[in-house]
Amino acid sequence: MQIGMVGLGRMGAGLVRRLLKAGHSCAVTDRDAETVRQMAAEGALGSTTLEAMVRTLAPPRVVWVMVPAGGPTEAVIAELASLLERDDVVIDGGNTFFQDDVRRARELAPKGIHYVDVGTSGGVWGAARGYCLMIGGETEVVRRLEPIFASLAPGVGEIARTPGRPAGRGSAEEGFLHCGPVGAGHFVKMIHNGIEYGLMQAYAEGFDILANAASKEVDESHRYSFDLAEIAELWRRGSVVSSWLLDLGAAALVADPALDGFTGFVQDSGEGRWTIETAIAESVPADVLSAALYARFRSRREHTFAEKLLSAMRAQFGGHREPGKR
Repeated sequence: MQIGMVGLGRMGAGLVRRLLKAGHSCAVTDRDAETVRQMAAEGALGSTTLEAMVRTLAPPRVVWVMVPAGGPTEAVIAELASLLERDDVVIDGGNTFFQDDVRRARELAPKGIHYVDVGTSGGVWGAARGYCLMIGGETEVVRRLEPIFASLAPGVGEIARTPGRPAGRGSAEEGFLHCGPVGAGHFVKMIHNGIEYGLMQAYAEGFDILANAASKEVDESHRYSFDLAEIAELWRRGSVVSSWLLDLGAAALVADPALDGFTGFVQDSGEGRWTIETAIAESVPADVLSAALYARFRSRREHTFAEKLLSAMRAQFGGHREPGKR
């Protein structure tokens, strides 16, 4: 298929590389002209403006927006609304609040422009591993775009089929899923990120306790000096707490055992907040996820080993840097 990509940051460039490798035609644009030139050298058709990129696409056009949520995404979609035509498709693959998806789809509908929201997980590793895609939109439009989603997703790979799951039930085991109408994809991704906060916080607090096991505040007969990198590696092997996040934590501890390269200042993407707000709206208790979000707020005032590990894991999976660091 042919697709336009707006935004060539950590995720956008990875998406394009994976699509090119699968044989799709990609037209790209970004505010950074050098990034556009780099992607053009890899086989994409580069444009310096959004308007020029749209002109290179044959109708019905598909344009994937991969810029920061909020103002930047709003501006790009507003411009696309003036450039695209009936039956064209706008895909928002960023970390957008699902209610904004519903509004945008409603605003584009009178022009006959379709809107699809795609919660995209995979971070800087997605280009090689594949991206987990949570999709919202009209059924027929999503079905039309399946070749794109299938190319971006990891596929079944070496992961064993869930016991009792019927073969051919759906695309979830391929790594992409049409979750429902517009907004459903980002809703599922929002909860995904809320859970991610809780998992990361659990690892961080556990390793913080291990790191302080030799503290002078503990009775001398009960003190232990643990090799945290080795414990992380141990837990990766057959433990019930093994996960990709633990894999990344283990890698961070090997590279920097004391995590001296991190201050412990932990940002939140916004989706953790939206998860808690949604839980409140639904009257659903979310004790762990709420505590994990507040821990990130606390990290900006006082830093512990736990916060350093949180920051290190974010750097591992998403390339996120602490303020003031490159």
